[in-house]
Amino acid sequence: MIEDDAGKVRAALPAYMIEIGTEPLDRPARNSVGGWPFLDDGQEWPRCFCGERMALFFQLDVPADVEPFGGDHLLVFHCGAHNEASDPVTADGRLVPRYWAAPQPPYPGTFWRVLRQRDAARPTTEPEPAVRALPLTLRPFVDTPDGERGAQGFKVGGTPSWAQFPEHYRCACGAELLFVCQVPEGWEFDVRPGLPEQPYTLGSDSYVLFLANEVYLLACPARCDPAAVWPVNQN
Repeated sequence: MIEDDAGKVRAALPAYMIEIGTEPLDRPARNSVGGWPFLDDGQEWPRCFCGERMALFFQLDVPADVEPFGGDHLLVFHCGAHNEASDPVTADGRLVPRYWAAPQPPYPGTFWRVLRQRDAARPTTEPEPAVRALPLTLRPFVDTPDGERGAQGFKVGGTPSWAQFPEHYRCACGAELLFVCQVPEGWEFDVRPGLPEQPYTLGSDSYVLFLANEVYLLACPARCDPAAVWPVNQN
């Protein structure tokens, strides 16, 4: 525990910086950019509202000390043909039922899916075809917050480093969503050559999440659904 200038005690939480390797993967790995998704039995590869299969941007095993999500396998998918910011849809103080698939005007549905799988023992038979498969390494550190903001970076666990103001959401099931992962603003994911360019991306050889905004993944601790995760966007 630490004490800020106002004498308010803040918790220094377990966290892990996410580092991307440079050597391409030629076999499944549970911590990866792109690669072979590890999905629970019966969980299909997510599809965008447009019908296209979403691209796997990255996946990782959440370390055991990152409570309450330790032991989950986190996968982040996003359509390569659609690229916008997320827009929360709420009713009666909560996100609407099945908010992970709710309309995102002007679209009739979502163009992303974030999954937390509990029994993802086997990879898919084929890899993600667009995003280049690279290994991820999780480097532990103690995320000591400065006021209400944690360390900046691509990380899992700890305290979000809000670019603007803290955002809080209640799941449709009633549980308060909790922070699990952060992707920095302007972060690019390399894609294979010859692919159609993603709209509003930063380069022809990369994809971005949510217009390259800072992304904060807030997940339901009650685990009411594997997809009960909301991506907050700020810049």
